Amino acid sequence: METTVDAETWTRLRSILRARVGEEVYASWFIRLEFERCADGIVVLSVPTRFLKVWIAQHYEAVLTEIWQTVDADVRLVINVRQAKLNPPSRPTRPVPLSMPAPPLAPAAPPVHAEDAPLSSPLDPRLTFDAFRLGDSNRLAHAAAKRVAGGPIISDPVFNPLFIHGGVGLGKTHLLQAVAAAGEASGRRVLYLTAERFMFGFVAALRSQSAPVFQEALRAADILIIDDVQFLQGKSVLQEFAYTLNTVIACRRQVVLAADRSPAEFDAMDERARSRMAGGLVVEIAPLEEELKLDILTSRLSVLARQYPGFSVEPDILGYVARHCGHTGRDLNGALNRLLAHNQLTGREITPEVAESALRDLIRTAEPKRIRIDDIMRAVTKRYSVSRADILSQRRTANVVKPRQIAMYLAKTLTLRSLPEIGRRFGGRDHTTVLHAVRKIDGLVTSGADVAAEVKALEAMLQEEAA
Repeated sequence: METTVDAETWTRLRSILRARVGEEVYASWFIRLEFERCADGIVVLSVPTRFLKVWIAQHYEAVLTEIWQTVDADVRLVINVRQAKLNPPSRPTRPVPLSMPAPPLAPAAPPVHAEDAPLSSPLDPRLTFDAFRLGDSNRLAHAAAKRVAGGPIISDPVFNPLFIHGGVGLGKTHLLQAVAAAGEASGRRVLYLTAERFMFGFVAALRSQSAPVFQEALRAADILIIDDVQFLQGKSVLQEFAYTLNTVIACRRQVVLAADRSPAEFDAMDERARSRMAGGLVVEIAPLEEELKLDILTSRLSVLARQYPGFSVEPDILGYVARHCGHTGRDLNGALNRLLAHNQLTGREITPEVAESALRDLIRTAEPKRIRIDDIMRAVTKRYSVSRADILSQRRTANVVKPRQIAMYLAKTLTLRSLPEIGRRFGGRDHTTVLHAVRKIDGLVTSGADVAAEVKALEAMLQEEAA
């Protein structure tokens, strides 16, 4: 017997999932999760790729099952890969050559599934430079993206690679897709790939023994764009990424990258790859300021008002949403969609009272800024009058060892970095060295030694700076 799950119930379950895993994880892994059916005690959900299926099953199946059991206490969860069609681009482009004729007498390569082929990820036609809302937080990133999109086809790019980083929902993908759209419109060969697509293409090419074809497709692009670089994983994938980066830049072709952190924070990559990513122009998109939030809301409202005649929101209410309903463009869109739903489904005018009631669960205090290892290094070197080079060196004098161990301790307690990652950031040390430092400082803090006060002072300073 099939259980009926209406749109409201599915929306509620997704809201619970979003709250459990956090906005960043949800946006990265669950935004394309869909409900298929629930019958005979089996819940079937679907995602567009096998990579998402495997990742979610390995890391979040228990969470999904637990959430679903709030509707039906006795269910089993199944995640399928749904069929997807690859649509041709809506505008004429010079396609990147994605296949090459096999050498004479060479055996034909095994077929590659469409979803795994190294095709350019689809572009959203709404994500253009004209549609991008500008503020102090993103003006430099926007200007740099427009510069690389409009540069000469044959040249030696100045900003190469262009590396844009910032938190989730601040416009990185919008800018990358705008570069791709502008590049295609001007006749360039553009290849836009998400990290997921890059990994699938590479793995599929290895499986089909057609790695040179995949590599040639990447290197033939006039503009190579890779989004969400932080999701690249696996030794062979990272090696291929680094090799591709070196080769494309050496051929004087433009590379544009985006991630949620700066190149220096990619601990899993070797130093040469991090240096190469940082060797062009690194631009951070800062959190949205209130004026920019209001501009985004006003622009979005004008679109919704054309689609839904009679829907309007007073400027004072938009200001309330900008101040209290999140920190990203996605948060703001979600809040405005909530108001639209109340207006269209209940027929009620959006008054301040209706808005406050509708958005009550979306209002939250400002999220603290993430503390980074670079912040810890800076605070420790300043307090103990040592240099960063001293901390990273092999020197074992007392005036260097103590600050180094305290910095390692803070890195372990104030960040989510693993011991091996911390070791790499501290001059390539082994994780056992980091563990020894953490245990030693933890013992001194617990025993109430003088170092305890020093550590607490550093913690307070870092937390205050991150507020």
